[in-house]
Amino acid sequence: MRTSTLLWFDNQAEQAAEYYTKLFPASRILHRQRAANGQVSTVTFEVAGQRLVAYNGSVPLTFTPAIALYVECDSQHDIDTAWSGLTDGGTEGPGGSLTDRFGVTWHVVPRTLGELLADAAPDCAEQILTDLHAMTKISVQGLIDAGARAAVHRALS
Repeated sequence: MRTSTLLWFDNQAEQAAEYYTKLFPASRILHRQRAANGQVSTVTFEVAGQRLVAYNGSVPLTFTPAIALYVECDSQHDIDTAWSGLTDGGTEGPGGSLTDRFGVTWHVVPRTLGELLADAAPDCAEQILTDLHAMTKISVQGLIDAGARAAVHRALS
């Protein structure tokens, strides 16, 4: 048994799959299925090892931010690269979220976020999250600074 994320497009499945696989390293198109008229109906692809299926549905549906693709980045450079590519033609949102040109919501976050929160006292973690939600594209250094400010404030209290 295997699970994959299905992305339902009106008529942009192939364009989206090609865009995502060019944007992220270790990504590739696995299979294109064509309808009787020769047009691509389904594209199976991997983005950084995650299997996805893009489908051109016959009924127009819209994406909702309640479901998002989550990109955990190793560095600020990786965040900057993913953010720049995904917001090209899209819109920025709060706390590392964005909606790309195809209407898909993404969350672009640093891997260090979990470490920062795990190692922080509750009031420091709260400050880190407050600063994160005030950002659009996340700054790793900004999160580190938020934790440090909160720790200094805690020590002085």
